[in-house]
Amino acid sequence: MASTPDRDLPLLLTALAAECDARVRARMAEAGHGEARTVHGYVFQHLLTGPVRVTDLAERLGMTAQGASKVVAEMERVGYAARRPDPRDSRARLVELTPRGLAAVEAGRAARAEVTAELLGALGPTAGEFLTSLGGLAERTGALRELLARRLRPR
Repeated sequence: MASTPDRDLPLLLTALAAECDARVRARMAEAGHGEARTVHGYVFQHLLTGPVRVTDLAERLGMTAQGASKVVAEMERVGYAARRPDPRDSRARLVELTPRGLAAVEAGRAARAEVTAELLGALGPTAGEFLTSLGGLAERTGALRELLARRLRPR
């Protein structure tokens, strides 16, 4: 039995995720971070704990070193990341967040909180139940564990 779009959970979640992403990015642009892309968010998460080699970043993101290097170069151009020599290996370079990159992370967190409040507000009194159910589903499927372990990868 084929479901209709309004009863198709993957389709609804995809549509909502795209809308949330667009709203978050619009708010980030208003905060001076219009260059921020969704893929940058994945990189930010891996740089928050400290500098990382591009090859290690690529492995964590599930992409080639060339692909990770391209994203890092883009982030360098807009001032979110910087490379510096690895003190343990002069051939390697470490990637780290700049103060502008940290500001973008904070702007993203604030934007997500605003979008969350806005959308949950539209649900009214059922918002808490909805969020609890969605959180339970994310936990049951392992998606929440992957998110918290920073193992979600850009697609």
